[in-house]
Amino acid sequence: MFRSLSNRNFRLWVSTNLFSNIGTWMQGTAQTWLVLTELTDHSAGAVGILTALQFLPQVLLVAVTGSVADHVDRRKLLITIQCFQTLLALSLGALIISGLAELWHVYIFGFALGCCMAFEAPARHSFVSDLVGDEIIGNAVAMNSTAFQTARMIGPALAGLCIALVGTGWVFVINGLSYLIVTTGLLNVRVTRHAHAAAQPRGVSRLLDGFRYVAGRPDIRTVFLMLFFFGTLGMNFGIFISVMAATVYQEGASEYGLLTSIMAIGSVTGALLTARRDRPRMHHAVIGTFLFGCFMTAAALSPSYILFGLVLIGVGLAAQTSLTSSNGFVQLATDRAMRGRVMAIYVAITLGGLPLGAPLIGWVADTYGARAAMGVGGAAGFLSAAIGLSYLIRVRNLRFIWDDEGPRLHMNPDPHLREPGPAVLPPDRAL
Repeated sequence: MFRSLSNRNFRLWVSTNLFSNIGTWMQGTAQTWLVLTELTDHSAGAVGILTALQFLPQVLLVAVTGSVADHVDRRKLLITIQCFQTLLALSLGALIISGLAELWHVYIFGFALGCCMAFEAPARHSFVSDLVGDEIIGNAVAMNSTAFQTARMIGPALAGLCIALVGTGWVFVINGLSYLIVTTGLLNVRVTRHAHAAAQPRGVSRLLDGFRYVAGRPDIRTVFLMLFFFGTLGMNFGIFISVMAATVYQEGASEYGLLTSIMAIGSVTGALLTARRDRPRMHHAVIGTFLFGCFMTAAALSPSYILFGLVLIGVGLAAQTSLTSSNGFVQLATDRAMRGRVMAIYVAITLGGLPLGAPLIGWVADTYGARAAMGVGGAAGFLSAAIGLSYLIRVRNLRFIWDDEGPRLHMNPDPHLREPGPAVLPPDRAL
């Protein structure tokens, strides 16, 4: 399960990122609570607009960010981005502490942070392949996700505590300082492998290469289509959890932060389960999105705060199973020289759909209630699973068989992953 941590560079990257991601989750929790309860009167629509502004750059800059990730030193790019994020967090924190922060300040901050994230995400995802070989990249992606979700388990709870004790602004200051930790780690990482090559074409042609590559890969296109609906309507957790906590269960900032941390327990479990597998496969993502739909529906119907929190563990497990499996599958199925551009499209689809979905989910929550909004998220999970299942049936010849060994699912091997033989999936080992 932990084999990729034997790599010194990867171990340093993951450990320093853990501290920085704790700060990031603290800031995200404080930012949502600031807009929902301090700058507006429980407006889910305002939270949706902020989410849209923060993730809009993922779509607008997708061609540029992917090309940059493939043609520059990713380590230096990540260090530069950490410095910009430090300045943004400290600046907004100072505004909040001084009592001068207004809603439009947070909107501008969200968009600027989104621009940083647009360049960081493809570089960060593909940087993993610079640190480890292809033989363990699936495990490395899963362990990276495990560290990220561990931070998610710790950060929101700490944020709720800090908001209650010292106020929202200091959470931004803490996050700004946490970026210095990952910057120190990056300065000490020794990378000998880079994907960029001077002989590769420049200009508009190279910007479009990623789209051309994906257009010729039906397996990656299917995963991206699944991720579009899943990311656009299903991953609005900041809206789902905050509005359910504040309006349905009438809870405060600490209880909201605790709910986000509880969901992260399931996310860590999902990432660890993915790390145990020899390699990520598409059907793992399909199963994850289907279970996500089931758990989201159950969460929408939960009658109490405690039961809602318990169901969120399942939501986190299913979501992380789908996302980590999709991430690892796409990276492993993509040529190394194209990974930066393909991962930029991956990020743009997974997170860039939020500018479309977040305002819609916010409107549903304001108009029909938080439970209805979560129901829409559950429906997105079922739709994503149906898209993936259709591909497996049409292209991979997925079918149910019953022989001397009992009932099982059978499909043809994935030609792009060069699996040694037909995949046989006993129902009790689907995950």
